Amino acid sequence: MMSAESVITSSPAVLGGTPVFAGTRVPVQTLFDYLEAGQSLVDFLADFPTVSREQTRDVLELSKAALIGPQDEATS
Repeated sequence: MMSAESVITSSPAVLGGTPVFAGTRVPVQTLFDYLEAGQSLVDFLADFPTVSREQTRDVLELSKAALIGPQDEATS
């Protein structure tokens, strides 16, 4: 599994330390705001082209693991 540090970064020099997608200035919270508002992942990716589909998948997988714990591939 990927590490959070490889997907999400936080630095006082970038948006005052807000967690962002690695290599971008796009806050991770923005992805959750989009999804919560009923917007699609396609919409998010179109609006934030510096974020890759893989990065969004990794952030969602990390969130899932943090909330529900690691899942066995056979039961996913």
